[in-house]
Amino acid sequence: MRSPSSEKIECPLCCGEGELSRAEILDRLGVKDFARVAQLSAEAAFRLLQSKHDREHQTAWSRFEGELVKRTTEIREQHKDALRSAQSERDDLTRRVEDCLREVAQLRERNQQLEAEMAKVAHVGKREEMDFLQEASAWAGIAVSEKLPKNGDFLLAYRDPSGAPLEPRIVVDNKDKASITESDLRKLIRDAKERRCPAGIIVAREESQLRQHDRERRWGQEDGVSILRTTRQWLPRDLEVLRPVFERMRIEGADFLQKNSALAEEVRRTFVDLDEVEKELKRAAKAIDTVSDLTAKYRGRLQALCDTAASAKVAPTSERDGSVRKTVSA
Repeated sequence: MRSPSSEKIECPLCCGEGELSRAEILDRLGVKDFARVAQLSAEAAFRLLQSKHDREHQTAWSRFEGELVKRTTEIREQHKDALRSAQSERDDLTRRVEDCLREVAQLRERNQQLEAEMAKVAHVGKREEMDFLQEASAWAGIAVSEKLPKNGDFLLAYRDPSGAPLEPRIVVDNKDKASITESDLRKLIRDAKERRCPAGIIVAREESQLRQHDRERRWGQEDGVSILRTTRQWLPRDLEVLRPVFERMRIEGADFLQKNSALAEEVRRTFVDLDEVEKELKRAAKAIDTVSDLTAKYRGRLQALCDTAASAKVAPTSERDGSVRKTVSA
């Protein structure tokens, strides 16, 4: 595009014989070329506008790139944190699974041990129950049932002269363990109530399996049920002691002892006194055995002393006889 200032026009002074440019003519006339000035101003303005636009554009892009970098960094950090958190959660979950598997293995092993122990206890308990059944069946005047499937081991009752079992029946629970516990007594009370029996007997294998509290209160009432704590050795004697009490129960009702607290206390003291008498008898029997052993021991010692003295007395007599014979021969 040709600029208006460079356009050639006929010189008005030489009647067209020469050519001057528009800018030269206007300069000679002292007139400014407003078109050119306007063009130059427009071009300058455009350049300024373009420069400003370029700067703003560059600034916008720089700001955009900075924001993009910032957001990208934040997203990367968040993603990194999320990855780190996911890795930590996965590690925690792995540890928990391993711990659970370890606990399951330990519980399985412990369960096997408990099953083995329960099998031993069941075997021992069954053997104890069968031994008790065989022993109790031979007691005179006592009837014992077959092994119960639940709510106690056996039902025990006194017999009338004809041999028929009499009411009330008594629930028997055999225990062969380190010590009788409160849970054993609560179970006996529950079993007695389930079978509508006014009394229950818990039978330990040995006296040492009864707690001090059990030995001091072998007979008593708990929650409306009369409880006897005894051993296999004591039970036949205890049943003979309680026979009059259960005969009165049969006549006056199961709450006979509840109405006669003084009698119930006397029965309790009776068992304590009987146990003390038995202890004294054991001590006396032990003392008699000790005296018998000492008597035999000292008898033996005296016999040995007598034998020694007799041999010592015979030896000097023999020596005198020998000397006499020598004298005679001489």
